[in-house]
Amino acid sequence: MDDRPIGVFDSGVGGLTVIKELRSLLPGEDFIYFGDTARVPYGNKSLPVIRRFSLEISRFLEEMRVKMIVVACNTASALALDFIRRQTELPVIGVIDPGVRAAIKDVHARKIGVIGTVATIRSDAYQARLKRLRADCEILAKACPLFVPLVEENLLDSPITRMVMEMYLTDFLRADLDALILACTHYPLLKPLFPELLGGKVRLIDSAQETAREVADLLIARRIQAPIDRCGTEEFYVSDSPEAFSDIGGLFLGRKLEKVFLEHVWKRSLNSSGTGELNV
Repeated sequence: MDDRPIGVFDSGVGGLTVIKELRSLLPGEDFIYFGDTARVPYGNKSLPVIRRFSLEISRFLEEMRVKMIVVACNTASALALDFIRRQTELPVIGVIDPGVRAAIKDVHARKIGVIGTVATIRSDAYQARLKRLRADCEILAKACPLFVPLVEENLLDSPITRMVMEMYLTDFLRADLDALILACTHYPLLKPLFPELLGGKVRLIDSAQETAREVADLLIARRIQAPIDRCGTEEFYVSDSPEAFSDIGGLFLGRKLEKVFLEHVWKRSLNSSGTGELNV
């Protein structure tokens, strides 16, 4: 048994959907979440910058004595996951591979859609992994950049959101998909609308849910799960505007956030051997 917390980070608030699924599946675990709200979004940053930001946050989580790091950010998972793994002895899980594995679990799934931010779709991370594991599948990937601001403005029930979703999903209707991967941690908040717009037969792959399942499996495999007779806690750290994060975080978690703290991770000195260009 290991009662150390699990560290989770994202470029902003979207990773809270991962926290929600983790809390539902692992009620006895403690979580420390970091949202890099001062430097969001990551999608328009260069590869070295994304790696530096991710490493700074990982070092902070290590100082908080976490037992595992969950990269709840699609951009960081695509561009910095392997880099982070080389810098730490802790187990590190991203959000891309769990979603991909869930999509191809159905042997009959031949047409798979992927929707995400411009940066995620452009990175080809999901498409490349799908092709590597299922060479005969047909992949339709599309960026849906307006979904994030619609979610963050709490317009989930607005006619505007429905119009935007219909616009983005037209190509998927024609494609007769078997599965659709929600490749952005904001998108699970729109899940109730997808069956109505796409039809009931398209299987939705929620990367947040799949990531939580893999975390649970890894805890058991490593024998580092918390005692089952305890109630887990949560702490949230952000690099800017704790009040704004707390307000929108309530939308993602469906409850009020407690213990939100300001933390400037870039002020910490990085000591990563072989990566001198990242020292600040």
